[in-house]
Amino acid sequence: MAISIISWNCHGYRAHLDDLKTLINSVHPICVGLQETMLYPLIQTKLKHYNIIRKDNIHDARPIGGVALLYSQSFPSKIVPLDTLQATAIQINIRTHFTLCSLYLPPKQIIRPSELDDLVDLLPAPLIIFGDWNGHNVLWGSADTNSRGRHIYISHLEHFKLWTWLYVLPSLLPKWTFNVANDLYNSDHFPIILTFYSNDITLPVRPSHFIYDKANWQLYAQLAEFSEHMVQTAGIDEVVDHITHCILEAAAKSIPMTVGKLPKQNKPWWNQECSTAHKDQKRAWDRFRRYPTSENLLRFKHLKAVARRIRRQSQRASWQKYVGGIQGQISSKKLWQRLT
Repeated sequence: MAISIISWNCHGYRAHLDDLKTLINSVHPICVGLQETMLYPLIQTKLKHYNIIRKDNIHDARPIGGVALLYSQSFPSKIVPLDTLQATAIQINIRTHFTLCSLYLPPKQIIRPSELDDLVDLLPAPLIIFGDWNGHNVLWGSADTNSRGRHIYISHLEHFKLWTWLYVLPSLLPKWTFNVANDLYNSDHFPIILTFYSNDITLPVRPSHFIYDKANWQLYAQLAEFSEHMVQTAGIDEVVDHITHCILEAAAKSIPMTVGKLPKQNKPWWNQECSTAHKDQKRAWDRFRRYPTSENLLRFKHLKAVARRIRRQSQRASWQKYVGGIQGQISSKKLWQRLT
């Protein structure tokens, strides 16, 4: 079984919330570390099936930077309190405890080497730190080396194995794989995906239930017939067992059941026009990656803007339709179904 962790500089949480949902639906991570969330403290952030811990950063009354951790509600976890840097951390239990930390270091902010060392000392091992650190070093492909990149390299010699934006303890390496997503998801940074493989981990599933709207009731009536011998036994418990077995067996053959998978992040406004625009944008992006010419870049930017406009129009129309359907004569049952 495999579980995944994502690190992504989303360049604005609210601006790229729908892209975040698409990314989550694609990877199904247990944790997502976000950088440059750019959120005001009073803005609420909710995402189904995930808890969120944030650290917002306000400068001159404007949100700049900021980090967040989205972590699955399906695994036991606890917050690790931090009062240093733009960092958030949790401990999550997936058969064993891991500490996961999302860290953002602004490029123009002076960070003392001791601050990074202090952060590491605050986090319980084993730990993984991911984020956007703006540390340049020719050792990992940068055109030049800055002081932050030098210190990150020195620190990893003392404590860690370095993977681009990730600090991973050597003891964790054998079961982890690392890759970069092939889509920007409309940000200016690629998501980084860290995957853990272990046969000891089972992902939680929802309890299966019958889909009564798709039931074959004629077949059910034929199969769920009770015979006299079911009730001719001596004990009442045995009679109940026979009848229960007959009902459940008939239901299993005539009524389909849900598969138990966790539901995807919902985007009720998504339609065929959105899908077509998204495919056109992705096709233009793939072409630009293969042939990075000015012409291909301009075409990609144009189709990206078109897709964004179509999504916003669809969101607006969907919201207007939703609100218009909530009227005074609507029943409480239908109203509750709309709200949930």
